[in-house]
Amino acid sequence: MDDIDFLLNDYRLTTAEILYHMPDYPSILQSYVWQEYDLCPDFPELVRFLNFWEKQLDGKLHSYSVTSCKLINPSDFVHADLQLTIH
Repeated sequence: MDDIDFLLNDYRLTTAEILYHMPDYPSILQSYVWQEYDLCPDFPELVRFLNFWEKQLDGKLHSYSVTSCKLINPSDFVHADLQLTIH
């Protein structure tokens, strides 16, 4: 097993859409998309980012939604047995 395989073993590509209140216009929501490799289901990188947001940024968090996708392994690829050409 390579070092990279070990490091990425349980990591998944994680995307979060974060809705927050604009600092100058709190009644207006703005959307921010965050994407990083993270560990499912605890998402420590996302939690770290959200904690940073709450402590350092002016826009108050409203909500967020998270999607996560397992990384593709070489064994996940299937080669086609047939190739067609359409003229």
